[in-house]
Amino acid sequence: MDRGATGRVKLADFHHAALNGEWRFGESADYLRQLGALDESSALLGPRVIIPNYLQSASNCIVTQEHYRVCCKNECEDYLSEIEAAVGAPTATPELVLAVVGNITTSLDDECAKIPASLMTQLFDIANSHDGSISLHGRLFAQWLHYVFPQDCPFPHKSGTTVAMSPTEFGQEFMATKEEMNMSASQTTAAQARTSPAEEEIVVPEDDWMTQWNHEEELLTEHVWHSM
Repeated sequence: MDRGATGRVKLADFHHAALNGEWRFGESADYLRQLGALDESSALLGPRVIIPNYLQSASNCIVTQEHYRVCCKNECEDYLSEIEAAVGAPTATPELVLAVVGNITTSLDDECAKIPASLMTQLFDIANSHDGSISLHGRLFAQWLHYVFPQDCPFPHKSGTTVAMSPTEFGQEFMATKEEMNMSASQTTAAQARTSPAEEEIVVPEDDWMTQWNHEEELLTEHVWHSM
């Protein structure tokens, strides 16, 4: 369903699959929003389910107990471990980050990461806000990794904006009703009726699928930034 490899699936397609037998994709928009798995930042593209946030959410944990959960592996942790090992420090220059990340192979196709010019610019912008260095454990770098590896790295929401509730904790409304799914899925049917075969191959521009990007930083640890 992620035809553009953006790490996002239209909510309409998500619910359309549920109506056609894929029972696992039945969560309601309200529940997905609470989990931080719903991107509603683009009026053009509409609400979209963020794949890694959804896969790693409480909704997909195979074991849920009061004090622990057993959930899907966060593939992005392997990428960050590789970066940490290569850098050997909590911060790095954008040039070093690009060199390291550019040699990381993805879990899906064993090809090295492709970093478009727009993301290179974003990385240097992050560095400029920290006297030329990138904090490897900051929210902005995690956000950058999400857009480099959109199908593996979760989008890092700001603290306090999402809640990792299990379906039981959220209540019965965690599942969308059939009426809600039909209303959502009808958007896919309508879009298909308006779209020609040639238009289906059009790739969404980067600026359109990266509308969720924001510039607010949150650091796991504080560093003293020294100007040279």
